[in-house]
Amino acid sequence: MDWLSWFDAPEYEFARQVLQRGVAALYFVAFLSSLNQFPALLGERGLLPVPEYLAGFSRLRRPTLFRWRYSDRLLRWVCAAGLAISALLVAGIPQVGPPWVPLIAFLALWLLYMSIVNVGQTFYGFGWEMLLLEAGFTVAFLGSDQTDPPRTILILIVWLVFRLEFGAGMIKIRGGREWRDLTALYYRHETQPMPGPLSRQAHLLPKPLHKVEVLGNHFAQLVVPFFLFAPQPVAGVAAAVVILTQLWLVASGNFAWLNWIAIVLAFAAVSDPVAHAVFPVIPLDWHGGADRETPLWWLAITLAATLLLLVLSYWPLRNLFSKRQLMNASFNRWQLVNTYGAFGSVTKQRIEIVVEGTLDNAPDDSSDWREYGFKGKPGDLRRVPRQWAPYHLRLDWLMWFLPLRTVHEEWFYALLGKLLEADRQTLRLLRDDPFDGEAPHLVRVRSYHYRFSTRKEFRETGNRWVRTLVHEPIPPVSLRGSSGRRR
Repeated sequence: MDWLSWFDAPEYEFARQVLQRGVAALYFVAFLSSLNQFPALLGERGLLPVPEYLAGFSRLRRPTLFRWRYSDRLLRWVCAAGLAISALLVAGIPQVGPPWVPLIAFLALWLLYMSIVNVGQTFYGFGWEMLLLEAGFTVAFLGSDQTDPPRTILILIVWLVFRLEFGAGMIKIRGGREWRDLTALYYRHETQPMPGPLSRQAHLLPKPLHKVEVLGNHFAQLVVPFFLFAPQPVAGVAAAVVILTQLWLVASGNFAWLNWIAIVLAFAAVSDPVAHAVFPVIPLDWHGGADRETPLWWLAITLAATLLLLVLSYWPLRNLFSKRQLMNASFNRWQLVNTYGAFGSVTKQRIEIVVEGTLDNAPDDSSDWREYGFKGKPGDLRRVPRQWAPYHLRLDWLMWFLPLRTVHEEWFYALLGKLLEADRQTLRLLRDDPFDGEAPHLVRVRSYHYRFSTRKEFRETGNRWVRTLVHEPIPPVSLRGSSGRRR
């Protein structure tokens, strides 16, 4: 039956290699992030302990392996399994076998990571968590080296990129006025959650260039995504635009794996001839002319997955054109075919929450208050922001949200309590413990207005940031008594 050959896309082998290995690499980063941070944030003695959360979990009906039992040891085993499977996929070992082998491997990653996300509470409440889950599930059906890439699955991955890009563009157009009057990037590089090493230089660019940036962003997110479905080489050019704009976002900030996964997924629209034309080192024939025939049972599996994802597409498609467009929302408990979009409005000022401690029992104006240093968020005025993405610093990200909401969060008071105890597990989440493991008698919380220094200010002081005290939202508290709430 010659018509069945349409479902095979042998000219997209390079795309499959990038998609499978790239998504697996991002799962590796995600499991590594969880292994290093989950116990301190959400473990048995964490800031928001999972065992307490699971006590009322029966009402939530979210799939997780931890539904019946959680322990830090089990969490570490889950992360270790995820790291091992993703490393094998990056190396391409499961892809050598029959197509069901990488299918099972990716579905295992999806299930293991979904188990973590569904008990991760606010520390895992980011759009790129569900994006990674959806990508892992969809890429699972790309098959192995023994079969040609399935065309319908590649189209669904392009559909995912479309929702990611176009959804973000629509959120911006419907959001803050700054995206419509092209002034958003007057502020964005400075006020983004976690600046990178080049963010200050990007912020100091002339304002006309910032307007060009915003125009380019609108073009890349509102116009280009439609061309991802066009014939080649138009689709390949559209994918290149997506990749280049995402690389600029990688260079100018730290958004965990959001930009990286967009880059990886965009390769679904890049055919082998297009990739070979740009980089001749990429072969046109990956398998030496070997005649590969897709088994009917595998075609049936990929078509069943296609039908499932098409049915689930109804709700995000309706959401894209809704006046009340949802941002980063899932319409099913398995977090498949979600809706995406972020930063519909831009904060105009950067307010940083600073935590300080002292060894004094009765502090006065002359007391020695020492500041805790965080790994990613701004603190030290001279320090160059580091590039962390695609690694996700979850505590630092939530610290950015505090002044936008309230500092009176349960997890934040729990953090202050852990600092007063000099809890080693918690201190490992920080860059700098000013007391070298000794427990302070008091901690306090201050909020500062931060802005990037001008070139003149930098030459005079060497400071990359200028900060001004705003107020003290939480006065000095101790373990013996506090003026604020405690867990």
